[in-house]
Amino acid sequence: MKKILMLVVLFTLSLTVTAQEKITEGVITLKQNYSSNDEATQAQLAMMGEMITTTFFKGKKSRVEVSNPMSGDITIITDSESMESLTLMDNPMISKKYQKQTIEVPKDESDNFKVVDGTETKTILGYECKQKHLTIKEGGSEIKMVMYVTDKIAPVLSQQNAQFGDKLGGFPLYTEMSMTQGETEFTIVSEVTEVKSEKVADSKFSLTPPEGYSKMEGM
Repeated sequence: MKKILMLVVLFTLSLTVTAQEKITEGVITLKQNYSSNDEATQAQLAMMGEMITTTFFKGKKSRVEVSNPMSGDITIITDSESMESLTLMDNPMISKKYQKQTIEVPKDESDNFKVVDGTETKTILGYECKQKHLTIKEGGSEIKMVMYVTDKIAPVLSQQNAQFGDKLGGFPLYTEMSMTQGETEFTIVSEVTEVKSEKVADSKFSLTPPEGYSKMEGM
């Protein structure tokens, strides 16, 4: 069960962001709430509480940070210009591990996901957002999302979201995601709560694994 929860956390973190129009450098704060229809799973999710994710962005680079008793410390650094990413994980289950990847954009459109325009709009933090419905098939699971997307903030490319291409048309400021694993259902609500324009040090986007981290095998 903990492995499943870790995969859910990593998937939500894959939607990293950077502003491309009015704001090109700064910090974005996102809050996430998790729930499940399974009592045992809900008890574990309750331990996580409300998860706060902080994204630092600068041009085509981003750094996503989250710290939680269940997931430990997770950092994802992405450079969509060099097409590289670095994931750092520090928790009692695996200690300090890193994974470095080259981002590969699929040549053919995948049959495992579908994006459909919705009919509703929302204004979030002053951004007009359009509704999108996204369905992803992952192994034996199906992930469904309802997103409200602004074209003023575009997603940074990652290996996890490369398959979407430009189909989202921007970055979701609000997302309701549901996933089924067997008879267990997960629901995650994610909402951007703050967008700040400020200087960010280049050192935050280093793709060199820090001292003390070892390579994670088998990922």
